[in-house]
Amino acid sequence: MNVTVTQDMSVLSLITGASVPVQLVMTLLLVASLFSWYYIFLKVLTLRQADTQTQEFERLFWSGADLKVLFQRIVADPAAAGSLERIFEAGYREFAKHRRDSGVDMAAVMDSTRRAMRATYQREMDKLESSLAFLASVGSVSPYVGLLGTVWGIMNAFRGLANVAQATLAHVAPGIAEALIATAIGLFAAIPAVVAYNRFSGDVNRLAIRFESFSEEFSNVLQRQVR
Repeated sequence: MNVTVTQDMSVLSLITGASVPVQLVMTLLLVASLFSWYYIFLKVLTLRQADTQTQEFERLFWSGADLKVLFQRIVADPAAAGSLERIFEAGYREFAKHRRDSGVDMAAVMDSTRRAMRATYQREMDKLESSLAFLASVGSVSPYVGLLGTVWGIMNAFRGLANVAQATLAHVAPGIAEALIATAIGLFAAIPAVVAYNRFSGDVNRLAIRFESFSEEFSNVLQRQVR
């Protein structure tokens, strides 16, 4: 006996014909995916700019430019300053402020300078790491949310068989198909978020190492000036 399946099995029709809980799961996953892509593109631009600004300032700093001139340039246009420039500004400002005071222990001055740079470093890292937690959450939770929609859809598909005298593939296929779409959307949201999170975490860590190295090297430069 040939069974003719007359249901529309297109993806759009399966989504619109899904039960309300499954549709809510799909909508939640699609919204999470859209926000993920927004943060991904935003983070790509942010980290690329941070890397470019860091390279330019390192080149300028190690070219032998006068520290006071660099400081004044940053103060004159703080909006154009990058993370490394703000770390330099905080350290030099603290160093210059205490150096003007007579009778101040230079060890205390250097300690205060390092603390100022460390505080600015933490603020800059918080900015660079923003939205990474969201990407991590989407990457880890989305497959389970999609699985919830799948389980619910399959339950509905088998519950519908209770009112059918003779169950066939034509009766159960649409329900299972719409359920599996929820899993597919969950993976669609999760995979880019996980890949982006891993990539951005590596980029942020590399910038963090460069910031820390510069802070130590800059401290040594300032320490040589007070000897």
